[in-house]
Amino acid sequence: MSFGVLLIVSIVAPAVIVGAISLIFVPGPTAVRGTPPSLIWRRKLWECHTGWMGLGVALAGAFMVTEGLKDIYGKPRPDLLDRCQPDLAKLAQFVVGGLGQQFGEAPLLVDSGICQQTDNSILRDGFASFPSGHASFSWAGMTYLTLFLCAKFAITIPFLAPAADNLLDTAAFDGTPSARRNGMGAEIVPARNRAAAPPLYLLVLAFVPLGVAFYISGSRWSDYRHHGFDIIFGSLLGFLFAWFGFRLYHLPIRRGAGWSWGARTRNRAFYIRVGIPSYIGDEGWESAKAAGSGRLDLESGKAITGPGMPDQSDAGMANDRTHNIGMVNGPVHSNPATTEARVSENI
Repeated sequence: MSFGVLLIVSIVAPAVIVGAISLIFVPGPTAVRGTPPSLIWRRKLWECHTGWMGLGVALAGAFMVTEGLKDIYGKPRPDLLDRCQPDLAKLAQFVVGGLGQQFGEAPLLVDSGICQQTDNSILRDGFASFPSGHASFSWAGMTYLTLFLCAKFAITIPFLAPAADNLLDTAAFDGTPSARRNGMGAEIVPARNRAAAPPLYLLVLAFVPLGVAFYISGSRWSDYRHHGFDIIFGSLLGFLFAWFGFRLYHLPIRRGAGWSWGARTRNRAFYIRVGIPSYIGDEGWESAKAAGSGRLDLESGKAITGPGMPDQSDAGMANDRTHNIGMVNGPVHSNPATTEARVSENI
């Protein structure tokens, strides 16, 4: 596989898919009805931005480490002799060391000057086998894309979050109505009903990028460009940077609801002083000038707030609270205690 195709598969394709998913599926069904379009597009662009940033970190990290290790180790490729085209008539002239001359069956170690290859770039590339750049780059891009798809479409092994009341965790069915509420009046959901496996077509969607990475890595073996360990090490390297790039900008897949981390607070965006534990504060993104002017735009007012504060005003959330609960938790029960408990849980 050529380097140009590798760039398209590992950079262009994931970037396009990440951008399309962020613009189409964000912010999802939990957005309050009547949310300003400017706020909707702000969230779309933010998710697109963080998606590209994580991809960039994964690919840049894999590329930097791979190229650095290639220069340090200089391991010969399996096809080095074909690249070198050695002049065997001058073998004795370029022998390095005397072991091969002392023992007849010992191999001769020769200098690269024996090569008749006139293109120095081809010859130098013959000493860049470890680690495999195609493997590390493809696994970085494809693994990141898989993690991104899993986050946005909730593709994960079923996860049982800790529950405050486990009375019916092992029940096969919900049980009698009198036994379905805990001491606070909230409905008790059996453990088997708190999670489920994703549909099969989503599993296929998530594993397609990994299959592409496997194919690219395997082609480096069949084309005699790398040894097996070079490919395995490069693949693990790309996988590691993909995970790091994803987690740097996104919440955990199992409990993050598909969201990326929000932006740092304005006053702490570039640094924080000693003694301040977090880059996220409660002052939001509005500047002092904007706060004093009372503008209702993206930087101030009740239309939107910043990190550490709700995205939407309390009034808007209260007006559509029942709608959101229905979208997230299914039909709303008529029991006031159950409804109030679910409202508190979501807030």
